Amino acid sequence: MADQTIGIVGAGIVGLATGREIALRRPGTRVVVLEKERDVAVHQTGHNSGVVHAGIYYTPGSLKARLCTRGMGLIREYCQDRDLPYDECGKLVVAVTDAEVPRMEALYAKSLENKVPGVRRVSASEIREIEPHAMGKAAIHSPRTAITDYTAIAKSFAKDIEESGGEVRLGFPVTRITRLTGGGIEVASGAETLTVDRLVLCAGLHSDQVARLADDGDEPRIVPFRGEYMTVSAEKAHMVRGLVYPVPDPRYPFLGVHFTRRVTGEVEVGPNAVLAFSREGYRLSTIDPRELRRIAAFPGMWHLAKQHWRTGIKEMRGSLSVRSYMKDAMAYIPGIHASDVVRGGAGVRAQALGRDGSLVDDFAIHHVGAVTAVRNAPSPAATSSMAIAEHIADATLRTTSEEL
Repeated sequence: MADQTIGIVGAGIVGLATGREIALRRPGTRVVVLEKERDVAVHQTGHNSGVVHAGIYYTPGSLKARLCTRGMGLIREYCQDRDLPYDECGKLVVAVTDAEVPRMEALYAKSLENKVPGVRRVSASEIREIEPHAMGKAAIHSPRTAITDYTAIAKSFAKDIEESGGEVRLGFPVTRITRLTGGGIEVASGAETLTVDRLVLCAGLHSDQVARLADDGDEPRIVPFRGEYMTVSAEKAHMVRGLVYPVPDPRYPFLGVHFTRRVTGEVEVGPNAVLAFSREGYRLSTIDPRELRRIAAFPGMWHLAKQHWRTGIKEMRGSLSVRSYMKDAMAYIPGIHASDVVRGGAGVRAQALGRDGSLVDDFAIHHVGAVTAVRNAPSPAATSSMAIAEHIADATLRTTSEEL
């Protein structure tokens, strides 16, 4: 293995965790992480809300459920070992109407199957004991749900790679991937090239485009959705102790607007979910005509729009009006009004979509010869990053050993 070179495309938290895992597991293997930006964790990782999920939402037995549980423990241990911020502030998933209670009960049953630590149902009065300013009919309390700083973790992973003899090569946008006749893979960025024995693609918002360069096919396709946040004023931030979430609609892939305490002490409301006009469209005004043409030409997007157009209009209304945005949020914390928030940051989610409009819910990892492509890694990918890295390293290094 000493002469092996393994390339990783993408220096988000999943790519860096994978590079770190391989470098530490197989000393002597050369790991090179390739990143198009001038720093690590610039996109989804750097715009993450910082929540360490405990596994409430995910289908039992799915990759999400299994890797979230494992990943949560690994992230906690890593943060403790490196003195990185990690605060088990807890989460309430609140049913605010009687109609939401049965969905909450189904979610609670799922959380028990997923062995979410310490999870329990709480009554309306118990909600106020945990979050004195919150309202609801009943809730699920997850005391071990935590918050952290994923950018700091990603930077620490990058340092681990370099200290293990690997390299994080910035400013390297991948433009071509070629399988060489004599073995190996050539990865090019313009005229600059790197030859590797195996390649792992963790390209996030560009995962489908980069995967196509490696002949992994067209689907699932990535459709970008912007998530916008509001920041609660310092005078009202004390009204949220931890995390307050709605009961999600199982027909829709996003969790809905919620209250999130950050490790900085700030409290955010959000995110919503509106179609982004660019894969890196963090502002409404950022428009990529080529991306719009790709979205418009993809049948899956039209199928999705047909199913969820009402929700889409509601989300866009909230994007344009702070008052509309906060209308639903106030059902959970009535004391925080539109006048108590200002517009904060935004992130873009890489939503994987099938040609029939089906939303890819689970993590999707494809293997094509010597290439492993992470095609879908939405939330809880940051929580699960170290477990995803183990999963990828198991397959990558096992296959490499069999070829020797």
